[in-house]
Amino acid sequence: MKFGFDIDDTLINLRAHAFSLYNQKLGKNIPQEVFQALQRVEIHEPFGLTETEGATMWNHSMEEIYFTDCPSFEGALETLQLLAQQGHEIYYITSRPKQYCARTREWMVAQGFPIKDSHFFCGMQDTEKVEIIQKLALDVYVDDKPAVLETLSNVATKVILKNQSYNQQVNLPRLNHWNEFLKIIRVN
Repeated sequence: MKFGFDIDDTLINLRAHAFSLYNQKLGKNIPQEVFQALQRVEIHEPFGLTETEGATMWNHSMEEIYFTDCPSFEGALETLQLLAQQGHEIYYITSRPKQYCARTREWMVAQGFPIKDSHFFCGMQDTEKVEIIQKLALDVYVDDKPAVLETLSNVATKVILKNQSYNQQVNLPRLNHWNEFLKIIRVN
């Protein structure tokens, strides 16, 4: 089978990692419960930052957020390694900015994710992600962003939503924990 995966907040817990970094950088101690209750992707509001200040903070922190010790979600790495061992094709499709593509790929390899050069797509807008998913004729695609998955409702690709606090209003098959993935897709 052909599987596609978003990276940030699907395979790795990027926003929670960034939230911890914001706490350190801003000298705060805002608890994770506040983070887990956020109803939007942006994380700056609990720190008292405006939209502009939040965007500036994120943009100036991207390298540290992307390439430090951001953890993968429990079971994500093992699940993808198992799929690769079973001979399935694994594709990564991320919206990370183009200037970070090579380093992102290297970072993912260093973490142990099974990656083939021709199966790594990076630096695209959501509409471009949809085009690639359709062109690859993926059997399954997993993302945290409802806008991408809802656009795929008319294709044969089975879409799975990685559960996040900001996507609760969406009614799609939902992955709460990576140990559920094989049951959801029914692959042994």
